[in-house]
Amino acid sequence: MAARQRGPVSPYLALFLGIFAVSTGAIFVRLADAPALTVAAYRTGLATLLLAPVAWWRAREELRRLSWRDYRWALLSGFFLAAHFATWISSLDYTSVASSVVLVNTNPIWVGLLTPLLTRDRITRLTALGIVISVIGGVIIGAGDFAIGGMALWGDLLAVLGSISAAFYLLIGRNLRPKLSLVAYVTVVYGTAAVLLWLLVLSLRLPISDFSPQTWAALVGIALVPQILGHSTYNWALRWVTASLVAVSLLGEPIMATIMAYVLFGEGLTWAKAIGGALILTGIYLAARGEET
Repeated sequence: MAARQRGPVSPYLALFLGIFAVSTGAIFVRLADAPALTVAAYRTGLATLLLAPVAWWRAREELRRLSWRDYRWALLSGFFLAAHFATWISSLDYTSVASSVVLVNTNPIWVGLLTPLLTRDRITRLTALGIVISVIGGVIIGAGDFAIGGMALWGDLLAVLGSISAAFYLLIGRNLRPKLSLVAYVTVVYGTAAVLLWLLVLSLRLPISDFSPQTWAALVGIALVPQILGHSTYNWALRWVTASLVAVSLLGEPIMATIMAYVLFGEGLTWAKAIGGALILTGIYLAARGEET
């Protein structure tokens, strides 16, 4: 495993805060009366607009000195972030929410398989066990409404592609974050994703204006909280911990989102969600312990 450095704050605390922030994404999407791809475009676009002045002020020279090789990797990371949003969101038009959520949350498996090929990290047995248990927990949470056959297979494939894209996004970040400051990295990555998503939205002629005040507030909120605070926290943590731990931690999102949906919208809690959530938390704990071995 690559040598560990100690961050200025605990990366585990940062991951917990990141889980909480990213989990608000589903709430903001629920509040936004706009196509999901438009929401994703505004999410990354507004985040980039807010980060760009900070990057110009604090990381201008760093970005100027950045090698073309590292730029290519950062741009590729942004491509995979855009691909993750586009394929996963599109999958919901063809398959059930349950199938899509379960398949897109298999990204810890892809991260585990690709880690030895793309990074200097190694997967310990304890981390591998944590990955398996957490993914099983995610399957249990999403089980019960799977779509089968027909166009659902196309939707399932899109969800899997979204999961693989998320894995590449995390693994590239794991390689680049030790070299780049957080603000430099996320500005390039989010900016690339924003450009690609806006091109997709405009090519599909999706609505981009004439929204209600609530929708505009939700669009700003989804850029500030799950994108800038949530994703940036995960990207910060990638300097200190492996992509596998971050991927497993991301499975904490359905737990937090379920709790928030219960509090805000009165959505029911089921035994399946409780059992699946307990398995995910166990998997996160085991993966974290595997980091220390």
